[in-house]
Amino acid sequence: MVSVCMYFQVHQPNRLRRYSFFDIGRDHFYEDDDKNCGILRKVANKCYLPTNQVILDLIKKHAGRFRVAYSLSGTAVDQLKKFSPETLDSFKRLVDTGCVEILSETYNHSLAFLYSKPEFHRQVELHRDMVRREFGVTPTAFRNTELIYSNDVAAEVERMGYKVILAEGADRVLGWRSPNFVYQPDPCAKLRLLLKNYRLSDDIAFRFSNRGWPEWPLTAEKFAGWVHQVNGNGETVNLFMDYETFGEHQWSDTGIFEFLAAMPDAIFTHPDFAFHTPSEVAEGCSPMAKLDVRDYVSWADVERDLTAWRGNPMQEDALEAIYGLEERVIAKGDPDLERVWRSLQTSDHFYYMCTKWFADGDVHKYFNPYPSPYDAYINFQNVLGDFEVTLAG
Repeated sequence: MVSVCMYFQVHQPNRLRRYSFFDIGRDHFYEDDDKNCGILRKVANKCYLPTNQVILDLIKKHAGRFRVAYSLSGTAVDQLKKFSPETLDSFKRLVDTGCVEILSETYNHSLAFLYSKPEFHRQVELHRDMVRREFGVTPTAFRNTELIYSNDVAAEVERMGYKVILAEGADRVLGWRSPNFVYQPDPCAKLRLLLKNYRLSDDIAFRFSNRGWPEWPLTAEKFAGWVHQVNGNGETVNLFMDYETFGEHQWSDTGIFEFLAAMPDAIFTHPDFAFHTPSEVAEGCSPMAKLDVRDYVSWADVERDLTAWRGNPMQEDALEAIYGLEERVIAKGDPDLERVWRSLQTSDHFYYMCTKWFADGDVHKYFNPYPSPYDAYINFQNVLGDFEVTLAG
């Protein structure tokens, strides 16, 4: 039996308002609530609500045989509670079916693992507590921010008690191996590793509406045929993507919702295929081999490394500055200060500072509130300057 494992990232950052040098010391409110509300409600109406309904209908239609997984960042859940509670309720209805797994991650979708293991642990625990509180389940599977992964991440996640971790199936990680098997991270004894099949995932996430793509139009039957080719040469097809793929990146008029609704039927035409969640795949398959990943890998950009967030001096400076405040923030013992500090750790703030405007330019511009990466850096440093004033008070 070959598993089809679908995982969706649901994340929205707390975007910063335009904050000038002259605001420092005068105005301590940093977030652009109007923009955050407008974008969240737009995405909820175009993507989250209609896609959740399609997923719920598929679960009912297939009597529980259709199963998926989500990772909802803490900042996304906070915005849903504040701006679109009906959307959060729709996610809860999906979890209540028993056919949806919620994954664990850092609460603020941060790069904390790269800069502070204690803060990484705190954010993972905050996220785990949120999942228990909002959805009534305890996660057993983990995915780090933007699928950032290495041996070190795997070892730490195993020590935290998780059973499975997700990562990008980058070519330089796999070499001659296939992403369609379960692996064991090299330093781990029990943890299972699931790798994204980026070719099939990106056929949906990025190429679906591209009329210049030789395989356009992509039908459910054609895609299922590609998936079925794995039979006999793999145990799982891991389709990992942003949830905004449906209705936002790929608009409704492209036929993306019809494709999603038809895909399970097309997959089920082969009797040896079934849908499973990441934890179910990990439980049902033994590792094919150990996988040694010493350098960090992510699912961002063509390089699939960390350069989307720390590929230039601006990003490095901003990251070192925010994480350099850890000792002072924690010593204060003020929950409000900690909340603001963690919100400023969200990886999007540094993604906006990226200067890679070539093959991935359009991706970096999407939902970017700044006219240039330099504006993003200046605005962030102004906010951080005021936060330091508040911290010293």
